[in-house]
Amino acid sequence: MRLAILDRDRCQPRLCGLQCIKFCPRVRTGDETIIIGEDGKPVISEELCVGCGICVNRCPFGSIMIISLPEKLEEPTHRYGKNGFALYGLPIPTVGKVTGILGPNGIGKSTAINILSGTLKPNLGRGRIGWDEILEYYAGSALHDYLEGVSKGKVKTSQKPQYVDMIPKKFKGNVSQLLSKTDERGILGELLSKLDIAGITGRKIEELSGGELQRVALAACVAKEADFYFIDEISPYLDIYQRIKAAQIIRELAQEKAVMVVEHDLAILDLLADVVHIAYGTPGGFGVITHPKGVRVGINEYLKGFLREENVRIRTEAIRFDVHAPSVAKEVSSLVTFGRFAKKYDEGFELVAQGGEIRKGEVTGIVGPNGIGKSTFVKILADEIQPTEGSIEMNIKVSYKPQYIKADESILVSELLRSLTTQVDSSYYQTEILRPLQLERLLDQKVNDLSGGELQRVAIAACLSRTADLYLLDEPSAHLDVEQRVMATKVIRRFAENNKVTAMVVDHDIYMIDMLSDRLLVFEGEPMKKGEVHGPFDMRHGMNRFLKGIGITFRRDDETKRPRVNKLDSQLDRRQKAEGEYYYSVAGS
Repeated sequence: MRLAILDRDRCQPRLCGLQCIKFCPRVRTGDETIIIGEDGKPVISEELCVGCGICVNRCPFGSIMIISLPEKLEEPTHRYGKNGFALYGLPIPTVGKVTGILGPNGIGKSTAINILSGTLKPNLGRGRIGWDEILEYYAGSALHDYLEGVSKGKVKTSQKPQYVDMIPKKFKGNVSQLLSKTDERGILGELLSKLDIAGITGRKIEELSGGELQRVALAACVAKEADFYFIDEISPYLDIYQRIKAAQIIRELAQEKAVMVVEHDLAILDLLADVVHIAYGTPGGFGVITHPKGVRVGINEYLKGFLREENVRIRTEAIRFDVHAPSVAKEVSSLVTFGRFAKKYDEGFELVAQGGEIRKGEVTGIVGPNGIGKSTFVKILADEIQPTEGSIEMNIKVSYKPQYIKADESILVSELLRSLTTQVDSSYYQTEILRPLQLERLLDQKVNDLSGGELQRVAIAACLSRTADLYLLDEPSAHLDVEQRVMATKVIRRFAENNKVTAMVVDHDIYMIDMLSDRLLVFEGEPMKKGEVHGPFDMRHGMNRFLKGIGITFRRDDETKRPRVNKLDSQLDRRQKAEGEYYYSVAGS
């Protein structure tokens, strides 16, 4: 079974001379394997295509994909027209459970949710069809009754969007005005208290930070009265403590409602979900959503890259986790030292750093709760803002990726990167930055047309493209899927090692910080009032100090060795706290 996918936005037949038709061997023998459609663009016959790949390689704009599918797949759940993206399978909403979806971006998760929410009618790959035909196809399946309710408009849905930073563009006013329209369940006051946002209800939406927007969006979603709740990524911009609180709220909601979540922070997904559907395929080409699996089994199979029940390999290499804390780093020279400085804002928050040392060739992780001054610290290092007490003199070149990325530029991605480095076309840049960050297909797109995840990867590449001694990256994991986070981690780590430069990374993804860092800076204090910088520490000392401050311990999965959050006050949680081992314990699940 074969799919032919044409990216119609990238296809430019007037500029390429229709090389896909000229060089297709089946066309040369007289078959109509590729013809010109009504819009002047190629239409590829999947029945006649032999999968030689010549059209794929000849297309100068990379707009064609020829994909061989597993034979067991039946007709698609939905397809976006001839040579368009195809989705196979749907997740199953279940009252009383949190259903998770785990998979890369661009694989059809949004299409599935649009179908389940009633905003998109599935066409089964047959074009325009009626609900009678759709319900007949799903007769006898777990989805039949649910889709019948959707067809009659009886299913009410509530959805938290993925990109919360778009909310200020769509709503003007303060938080109270936004949330007052959503309190259909009469629990808004309780949600505000649990999410610690009761004190910001009078503030304007455009004044909120990313973490505040995320919690406001979650409160708005959960406060509505609905049959089906879909929550798309709760982790971006939230610290680990806030993520766990959000997970607890969602678990409470699922006791009486059907809840579905997409989440790329595996520790939070593990804590959240009862079952998980794995989504796999080719981003932009096709996606397959599996039957539900137990959450531990599903996550482990996804990490291994092999789905046992489906007998499908979705990745050539497994994602692996180190069991033990990194060994003590070898002696390295100092890049820069700085004395005590402080930054005080008119709102009352103050950050105090007692001074420290940044070493050459190291990657330093920066951890701590939101509102504690991490972004302020890196902005001072980047010379974006100035301290109010003391001074910091760094006679070095610094490259900085901010936490919140604005896509105001209408230039192409390739033009942006070329404005920062002459190495874009070099083999090193291609293999170490562009390819692992999956940017090759984005080079001809405009920066302001990119999605949040695409923009994040371009921002990481832009930061690493500048010539500098110190690279500062603030939350590079935001909006990246699991595989993109792993690849971004490897890119940053290898870049620092190969070029003997220093990197400092602020992030709330514990897995990413662990895989990246040689040492840790730990921020402590009282959020929104005072922050203090401690360290850098070695990884074991730093991670124990950080997690002790928020009262969370991790255990290791027996099978994959991935860290998993312990249930609060469980026997294992109490034992690890007594031992002082909050993260690097090898205790099994």
